[in-house]
Amino acid sequence: MAELNGKPVDPDALQALALTNYGHFTSMRVEQGRVRGLSLHLDRLVRDCRAVFDTDLDPGRVLEFVRKTAPGTGPCVVRVTVFDPALDLGRIGADAHPHVLVTTRSAGSLPLPPLRVRSAVYTREVPEVKSVGLFGLLRHRRAAQRAGFDDALFVDGRSMISEGGTWNIGFVQGEQVVWPDAECLAGTTMRLLQQVHTSVSVPVGLADVTGFDAAFATNAAIGVRAISCLNDIPLPQAHPLIEELRKEYAEVPGDSL
Repeated sequence: MAELNGKPVDPDALQALALTNYGHFTSMRVEQGRVRGLSLHLDRLVRDCRAVFDTDLDPGRVLEFVRKTAPGTGPCVVRVTVFDPALDLGRIGADAHPHVLVTTRSAGSLPLPPLRVRSAVYTREVPEVKSVGLFGLLRHRRAAQRAGFDDALFVDGRSMISEGGTWNIGFVQGEQVVWPDAECLAGTTMRLLQQVHTSVSVPVGLADVTGFDAAFATNAAIGVRAISCLNDIPLPQAHPLIEELRKEYAEVPGDSL
């Protein structure tokens, strides 16, 4: 299902997304009409709208559109994309009047099977913004999948770990969670887990991975997903702390739409 500004979408209005591809978004998992970290998603949209379009976004208006589009039963993933159909390549500097596209897709059962990831040297443009410009990360994801992995994990030129294409990575060290201290998008799931479980943020390099007990990926759609392989480094497909994190995340109360 897709609606633009709360109304059935006109395909012509989506040309700007296909041809100019300038905007930002957030994706949230809706279960029984509730969303974990809803305020974090709305804050992200407001912050990114100011960064991308130099204008303010009304979170209450966005929430109205989400309520109208999200199904009342069954888990789903709702994506809110903010863009301006009037902006094109030649007049990208014009004053923006952002529109709100809300789309839905079914959400899979959790937990998902472990991920096998391959490192790739890449840094997203303006990493703190969740932008619609996904070519670079999808190119690396495609290359990783064609090499037999599930996804790519980004590192810089010094092999310091930052993030996955659409997820954050965390490591287990004893009873503690370690998040890479790097230039990346701080995901809502990661931020919620930081509130409920002891963690630290420190620089983590590929050479450090063998010193950890386990690794996992997080985002709103997948929750907490184990990582079973990073390059040629095997990692546990299951670990008690990962199970504990899943339980703690599941117990985070969702906000009602």
